[in-house]
Amino acid sequence: MAYKKIFGFSQRKAFKRLVVNNRTRLYRMAYAWTSDPHLADDLVQQTLLKALNSQKQLRDFGAAEGWLFRILANCLTDYRRAKREILTGDNLEIVDKITPEHQAGEQQLVQKVRQAVQKLPINHCQVITLVDLEGFSYASVAQILDIPVGTVMSRLCRGRRALRDHLIDIKPREIPRPAVNIKRVK
Repeated sequence: MAYKKIFGFSQRKAFKRLVVNNRTRLYRMAYAWTSDPHLADDLVQQTLLKALNSQKQLRDFGAAEGWLFRILANCLTDYRRAKREILTGDNLEIVDKITPEHQAGEQQLVQKVRQAVQKLPINHCQVITLVDLEGFSYASVAQILDIPVGTVMSRLCRGRRALRDHLIDIKPREIPRPAVNIKRVK
């Protein structure tokens, strides 16, 4: 659809729906990238503010989700440049407040995986979380992070291999067996 048909009369309504539908996903992604709930919230707020200020630049509403996640990735990059520090998972305490107490074993597994993800370099962390957690295609991730599709695939491969090495001590019976979705790019 053309830009004017989507945003012509109900620009605010369409943008509000976009924000409402993606705010939780943006926060989840920001938290996965930073492990800091306050920083994640700040990044999401900054993302939404930038999106609001530049919503007229969005030409294809079908690409709106990728556009928002691209803004989030840029906000994180800007933050890291400003702080000039390397984010590591060594000194971060990862807490999952959503998990009920009766699922303590599951919570421990989640913490082990999060700690393993935080040990990864940020470029591997971003690709893994976008593909494996949010289900973006390789092409969408390439657009969000402004890198070639081949780079997405190689970072994903290296990141998964590193995750496997970090999680090698987990017994196979501890890992739930979700349906595996293998994505291929032709």
